[in-house]
Amino acid sequence: MIVIVAGVSGSGKSTVGALVAGRLGWLFTDGDLLHPTANIEKMEHGQPLNDADRLPWLLAVGVSMDEHIAAGQSAIVACSALKRRYREMLLTGRPEARVAFLTIDRDVAARRLAGRHGHFFGPRLLESQFEALELPGPDETDVVTIPVSGQPDTTATEVIRRLHLNATDRRGGGGSGQPGGGGSGQPEGGGSGHAGAGCV
Repeated sequence: MIVIVAGVSGSGKSTVGALVAGRLGWLFTDGDLLHPTANIEKMEHGQPLNDADRLPWLLAVGVSMDEHIAAGQSAIVACSALKRRYREMLLTGRPEARVAFLTIDRDVAARRLAGRHGHFFGPRLLESQFEALELPGPDETDVVTIPVSGQPDTTATEVIRRLHLNATDRRGGGGSGQPGGGGSGQPEGGGSGHAGAGCV
């Protein structure tokens, strides 16, 4: 099974995704690391990505998913998947995949990003995320919406509960992802470096 943990930057999808993977013994892939260099450079200069920019990135995320599926591995993938068509692109033809979409208040996300340093996605780009955001509709049957509240452990527990995940779903080993990890006690979406960024 593949679970995409999605949401705007600052929602904590990388932190939560790593926690879920760690609890279940699944692999974890941070979609931020799959961005083409051109996308990273654009965001470092404060320029939001458009649909054309995101296409090769989404294709790379899909390739990562397919590698896990072909190897019989269960995995968590952190990827913003802001728009309905992005989610459809990642889910279509992959019956093993589901999306846990994290929702967060704009002001809370802004405060989290303001306290984050060293990542190519700066706080001033957050507005473009909410402008692009298309919240999942009730007809998106492979997507569950999970409001973010409290510590990341709480949200991770809710992801596992809502999608009925358990460690017995894990198959195989190794692969292109990283073993799930991460600890508790960090504010969701916080930290420096790439983890917890969820950029586009």
